[in-house]
Amino acid sequence: MSVGHYENFPVGSLLLPARIRPAVHAIYHFARSADDLADDGDAAPEARLAALDDYRQRLLAIAGGGDGDGHPVFAPLAEQMARHALPAQPFLDLLSAFSQDVSVTRYASFADLIGYCRRSANPVGRLMLHLFNEHDSRSLAMSDGICTALQLTNFWQDVALDWQKGRVYLPQDALAKYRISEAQIAAGDTGGLWSVMMREQIGRARSMLAAGAPLARQLPGRFGLELRLIVLGGETILRKLHQSGGDVFRQRPTLQARDWLYMGWRALRKR
Repeated sequence: MSVGHYENFPVGSLLLPARIRPAVHAIYHFARSADDLADDGDAAPEARLAALDDYRQRLLAIAGGGDGDGHPVFAPLAEQMARHALPAQPFLDLLSAFSQDVSVTRYASFADLIGYCRRSANPVGRLMLHLFNEHDSRSLAMSDGICTALQLTNFWQDVALDWQKGRVYLPQDALAKYRISEAQIAAGDTGGLWSVMMREQIGRARSMLAAGAPLARQLPGRFGLELRLIVLGGETILRKLHQSGGDVFRQRPTLQARDWLYMGWRALRKR
């Protein structure tokens, strides 16, 4: 999974109500530690898959009422799953995606990539909505749109970084359509139809983010403000990617101080 996937996770944010911060911490540490197992380049694939399977068994144990046996990840998670009645399926979906990361390094089509995002990104949003007692199908669909869009944004942002790990998240059919070779990615070459191809992928992420954005404006209180900041951060990165023609090789777009000031102003005004 892209390194940047957890940059927007609101762990420890003072904008979150104190009553749910321990649950957010527990969810984050589970996801982050499992992701690290999948990304452990020093371990053989078989060892990484075995470690993730151990996580799966531990998760099923606490979902069945276990206390985590003092494990630094699963003991806190067991407590929060019991306290907030957190469902096990989103955690299992995350583990499925992390296991896929070990063996799958290319995606034939955008549809295949979205299928991966459904398990790698969307569960986090659904768990956050659960903590705020938001369960209606429309909110869940908008949350999925936001989470998938943010995951795609990280993929487009981290093309160069992921290449160094042997992964290409740009859909293979899009690369073929625009005659982009993996040698071109390796060389950091933005010639030919690179910018056209990247702007098409950026447009896909923008459409999904825009479809989910109303959720951030309708949720009340601090969670709504937090989510608006996250959405605005995604919008800002996508804008910078579009302006550069997708040239992530010379400068990976990041959020600067002036971006945060503008985003904060817009988030407070619900714009």
